[in-house]
Parts: sequence; structure tokens; C-alpha cells
Amino acid sequence: MVAKDKYRSILHDEAENIQWRHGGPPTYDLVNQLFEEGRTKEWPKGSLEETVQNAIKSWEMELSHKIHLQDFKTIVPEKFKLFVNGREGLTAEETLSLGSYNALLKSSLPDDFKPYKANEETFESSHEVFKSAFPRGFAWEVIKVYTGPPEIAFKFRHWGFFEGPFKGHAPTGNMVQFFGFGTLKVDDALKVEEVEIYYDPAELLGGLLSSGDSSNKISACPFSN
Repeated sequence: MVAKDKYRSILHDEAENIQWRHGGPPTYDLVNQLFEEGRTKEWPKGSLEETVQNAIKSWEMELSHKIHLQDFKTIVPEKFKLFVNGREGLTAEETLSLGSYNALLKSSLPDDFKPYKANEETFESSHEVFKSAFPRGFAWEVIKVYTGPPEIAFKFRHWGFFEGPFKGHAPTGNMVQFFGFGTLKVDDALKVEEVEIYYDPAELLGGLLSSGDSSNKISACPFSN
């Protein structure tokens, strides 16, 4: 029996035949605590903002922990596309293969200017890199929702505390955060068909690199691709 998670309602109502990437359903106690202690908005229960926030958290849970697309409840697998900073869209299969971190941090910059090389990371290695850097998790909140379904536009904040090593860089204990904008195209059942995300990767990676030459190699363009 999976313990109920108040931000990922589908987690406690999963069929026993779901195949989980790490052998069983995840728990989110640490990152939920981080979220509750650090959020800047507390949305009313049942509001559009809370619905969007929890939908994204549930999608991230499925993307990170489920193996088969047919087990996903948050998206329409055959229609799904993920667009990040104007790059070519990724299908559901491609997104699941890459993992969320690699999908968000893909870049066409020369290798010398990449503090994180998504093309050299696997799904598993990418998650280990950021799990190491953020041992309490990487919390996510909706800051504002601009439009309702079927095309939902929103602003978000993502944050954690740099308390573990990142690619040879020692932890500082400081908060690392970034802000971004996104849109969700959903069907009548509020399942996601398309996601578009725009954010500045330098806000994330800059906080994870020690001072010196490395930090100077980050592209500061908010639409780095």
C-alpha cells in the first residue's frame, strides 16, 4: 500500500501491476517538507493554481519513476510533446528515455561552454547528479496562472539547497533557484498533450558552480538552445 501524498493524488491509487523504475513507488517526505517550508504561495484547495501545481508534480513523479508510458495517467502518450526554450519538441518516448533533467538541460552550445553535458548523461546518471547536489530534493511551485484550460499558461519557481557535491564542485549550502514560464495544452480530461517551458539554465547551473572560470562559461541567454 502506497502512503497517500497530498500533492500527487494518483500516487496512492496505483494498480499493483505498475512497474516502478526503482522497484517500488517513491516517497516525497523530504521534498514535501522543503516545499512547505519554502513556498511563496499557498493556493486554496481546488483552485486552478493548486490543480496545475499538483498536475505538474504528478507528471514529474511519473516521468521519474514509471517505466512504461501506458502506466502514465497525466499525459496523452501518443500526442505528447515537450518543448524547452524553443527547441524541437520531444515525444513522450524521447522524454522518458532522456529523463527530466536531460530534457531540460539539452544544449547545442560547444562542449567547452557546457557546465552540464546532457548528451553524456543517462537517465539514471542525471538523476544521481542532482540527487547528490540536492539531498533534500528540488521543490517546485506555481507562482501564477494566467489562463485556464485547454491552454494553461503559468509562471513557476524551482528551488533546493546545494548541500552535496555537483560535478566536482563542493556544496555551499546556499539556496539554488530559478524561475520560468510554461504552457500546458490539455484535453477534456485535463491530460497533457503538450508542454512548453522557458527558463534560463544559467540560473540553475550558476548556483551549482564554484567561482572562477567555470561560472564564466555559462550562457546567460534565457533561451539557450
